[in-house]
Amino acid sequence: MSDCLFCRIVAGEIPSEEVASTERTYAFRDIRPALPVHVLVVPREHVVSADTVTADHADLLAEMMDTAQQVARSEGLAERGYRLVFNVGEDAQNSVAHLHMHLVGGRPMDWPPG
Repeated sequence: MSDCLFCRIVAGEIPSEEVASTERTYAFRDIRPALPVHVLVVPREHVVSADTVTADHADLLAEMMDTAQQVARSEGLAERGYRLVFNVGEDAQNSVAHLHMHLVGGRPMDWPPG
């Protein structure tokens, strides 16, 4: 989609700091990190949000998880811990209508967040 920010990042039209890449996924650093490590894992194909994911997306979601695990290991988070988050909708502060998973870590986190 030509007007989708993340589609344009995946296409290389908008610069990003790549962390990992697979045939179906792309991981890059968030430009406004919430924690010392804040990486977004997105599918290369346009999927609107986690709310529109169906069973047909199972393989894509599995590849997103594999990518996130690879990033967690490469960033030194696998042993310490990290959080994976999908935000859906305005109240969750989801500002880009393209499925994306936040991988955050690098320091102890409180629960609930906030």
